Amino acid sequence: MSTPAPNTMLNHFTGFRRTIIALVLFGVSFGYVEAAIVVYLRAIYEPMRYRVYPETSQDALFPLLRFEDIEAEGPEHVRRLATEVIREAATLVMLTGIGLAVGRTFLQWIAVVMISFGLWDIFYYVFLKWLINWPASLFTWDILFLLPVPWVGPVIAPSLVALSMIVAGVVMLARESVGRPVPLGVIHWCTIVLGGVLIVVAFCWDWRNIIAGGEPNPFNWSLFTIGEVVGVLAFLHAIFRGGKWNQAHRFNRST
Repeated sequence: MSTPAPNTMLNHFTGFRRTIIALVLFGVSFGYVEAAIVVYLRAIYEPMRYRVYPETSQDALFPLLRFEDIEAEGPEHVRRLATEVIREAATLVMLTGIGLAVGRTFLQWIAVVMISFGLWDIFYYVFLKWLINWPASLFTWDILFLLPVPWVGPVIAPSLVALSMIVAGVVMLARESVGRPVPLGVIHWCTIVLGGVLIVVAFCWDWRNIIAGGEPNPFNWSLFTIGEVVGVLAFLHAIFRGGKWNQAHRFNRST
């Protein structure tokens, strides 16, 4: 493989640096916007929760309000719930859009979405802590998503996923900027997707109990850890072994 000219490498590094700065600005500001929305939602729903569950503290998230509880408060609250669900879907569309706007290849698009999502998630908690002094600790339970069922878990769990996404995304963009993309093969992608599915299942494991207004059961750390480790190991294998495997595969095909 030929070495890029110094000027070309400098241009690639400058472009990479500008992209990272842009994604940091987007992710951090997006995190604040999301935190601000949650502050407003809590101001609306905490009094309602206290009326339904007077024995719980006003800043508690669980047990969740059931749909019939929200419906009993009036049709405007049902509309507000629908608005929030659509807003969550729009958030994912926004992240996809920034990936398409910045990324020039499929790998760049994936990397940009991962970095943006990870920064947004981490700074969402940073700004919530600053605005309302929540969460109390990294093991405080949170509601992550409502689609298609409630995702819940200790704050540290989505934070670990977000950190993994940021690191992997930066590595992918850095390698792309010097013309050496991470050689992710079909097996790598399948393994990473499998790890992601296991993580999602861990977050949704207790959804029936949560949606029925119950307190969260112990988090499924075993399933979550397996999913996280599987995904990380597949990515590391692509970085450190994928290139050698691909070279050997090409050599074998040529002989």
